[in-house]
Amino acid sequence: MAVRRRVHTGVVGLAAAAVAATAFTAPAHAESRKGHAATQRAMDAMVADGVPGVVAAGVDKGGAWRSTSGVGNLRTGKPRSADDRFRIGSITKTFVATVLLQMEAEGRLDLDDTVERWLPGLVRGNGNDGSRITVRQLLNHTSGLFNYTSDKQFAKDILLEGFPAHRYDTHTPRDLIRVALAHKPDFTPGAKHSYSNTGYILAGLIIEKVSGNSYQHEIRERVINPLNLRTTRLPGADPFLPKPSSRAYSKLSKDPAATRIHDVTENNMSWAWAAGDGISTTRDLNRFFSALMRGKLMPDKQLAEMQTTVPTPDDPAYSGYGLGLYSVKTSCHAKLWSHSGGTPGSITETVTTPDGRHTFAYNANGDWSSRGNVVDAEFCGAAGKGKQGERPAPRL
Repeated sequence: MAVRRRVHTGVVGLAAAAVAATAFTAPAHAESRKGHAATQRAMDAMVADGVPGVVAAGVDKGGAWRSTSGVGNLRTGKPRSADDRFRIGSITKTFVATVLLQMEAEGRLDLDDTVERWLPGLVRGNGNDGSRITVRQLLNHTSGLFNYTSDKQFAKDILLEGFPAHRYDTHTPRDLIRVALAHKPDFTPGAKHSYSNTGYILAGLIIEKVSGNSYQHEIRERVINPLNLRTTRLPGADPFLPKPSSRAYSKLSKDPAATRIHDVTENNMSWAWAAGDGISTTRDLNRFFSALMRGKLMPDKQLAEMQTTVPTPDDPAYSGYGLGLYSVKTSCHAKLWSHSGGTPGSITETVTTPDGRHTFAYNANGDWSSRGNVVDAEFCGAAGKGKQGERPAPRL
């Protein structure tokens, strides 16, 4: 795969075990209202489990609530800020799906158009055939296309031990598609669900083909600016997080016994592009998901399509995937919609009730621990205690 490299200093290795995250743990800070004690305890438990820090915000009938736990900088012990900007990973997919559903409502495309219709000749070879894959299948992960971030060499270079040498590399969307097409498809299009970032790279290219603009431009004009999401951006190849922000930490290893923690804050996210390069805050994510559920971004017909799910047996925390949205499992059987996102050093999730009147978003600045039971705690209270301890960390 062709890449262009910018030469910078390597990743900072912190000679500390995961428990060092708790050595600098700052007292939890909360702009709080009554009713979020269980959520705060779940956040504190994540920090006790080794995550450096957590920031969260909720909006419900009681008003707005923001809180932090732990630290944003392991070296200085500086606590996390409620205003932190952070990488949202695959929550970017919800923005992408929203734009394509708006375009469908405008009659500019049909979700059952084929990939070949919009990107002729791009998805061909090795058993892959864009004439058999629809836009809808890209968005609900039923295309069968191999997930390019699962390519062993790609994962090693970009997500694991090769990260220090490749963190500033720039990738084009077509570079990423070539990685995927080097593999045979996982299954016949439409046969089942299997999470594939490849589909959202193609979705971003379709946005650009339909509009004649960059996918970033369309999201800014259609979602970010109308909702006044002032702290949300799509950074392109810029590897730096805007301020205020915390440092992001990863073990860069699949080995659960790994102890060395790396500072991975600077990262050229062109390797994720429309599948997960966004940056935001808890406030902006809550505003976006609330507006989405309340019908502020698309007609009822398209919102119903977005919420039409397929089974997700490979995602135990969820009961189904729609178009850029998950249906969430909780211990109290609350009906919730969500998307999560994971990048090196960052775990994020946004969750909302179907009416958009109770939203919750959080971010952890370490990627080696499960998400704990923070969502259950927020929406189920004491009933959720311990029920989600096995939820896996989000994938990109």
